[in-house]
Amino acid sequence: MGNIDHRAKVDRGATPDTTGATRNVTATGRALGGRKVLVTSGPTRGPIDAVRFIGNKSTGKLGSEIASEALRRGASVVFVYGKDSLRPSVPPEEAERFRAREVETVEDLAAVAREELESGRIDVVVHAMAVLDFAPAEYRDEKTKSDREEWVIRLVRTPKVLAMIKDWDPGVFLVGFKLEFDRTHDDLLAIGLDSLRRNRADLVVVNDFTTVEKGEHAAFVVHPDGRSEGPFVGKTAIAAALLDRVTAGLGQLRTGSRWNRGEMSGR
Repeated sequence: MGNIDHRAKVDRGATPDTTGATRNVTATGRALGGRKVLVTSGPTRGPIDAVRFIGNKSTGKLGSEIASEALRRGASVVFVYGKDSLRPSVPPEEAERFRAREVETVEDLAAVAREELESGRIDVVVHAMAVLDFAPAEYRDEKTKSDREEWVIRLVRTPKVLAMIKDWDPGVFLVGFKLEFDRTHDDLLAIGLDSLRRNRADLVVVNDFTTVEKGEHAAFVVHPDGRSEGPFVGKTAIAAALLDRVTAGLGQLRTGSRWNRGEMSGR
């Protein structure tokens, strides 16, 4: 499959948003004031021995931008981030609305997310973290010597945290992320919609790693009815566009302190 052709996407009627200009309208109105947003960000690790681990290439830049944007819009933010990844720079006047929790493994992430969600105080989860699909089956509590010719490491599947979020809090507004590699436009949207439905998400952001590596990070937002919007190009534009849609989703319900998707859908 070839790389994504941004010109083809524009020809379909989608104009890339690279400015994040919509933020200027909604952010100043404190559109998320009174809401509590949990943002997961950065990589997870799978320890191999006392000094080695497997991981991924996530830096946490997008998650950090989303957290910053949520703060600008008046939300309180719980920022769950992978070890050594980026954290947002929080202005002093917003510090009381920001709390950070560092995690390392997928199990750490699941424990922290469950704790936060079962408190009943989270309105929105933006699950942007790059979660390992596989991790080492065994951990050696020492440094493995380098004099061996070969070292075979067995990997096993990790828990699907995205799939468990609605179990922990069925009423939370859930945004999932799906990162693919070298997919066509249609494939990306189909994969995003499948992920949304399987994980009971309210929105899914789908993107292709080939654009990330080129410094042209492009993403689409997929809705439950199959609609998609985008491409939004650049992390600032992606964060602004996403939170515009989160705000709109929350605003579709009658005034209340919590989003309740079950109430909206009749479930």
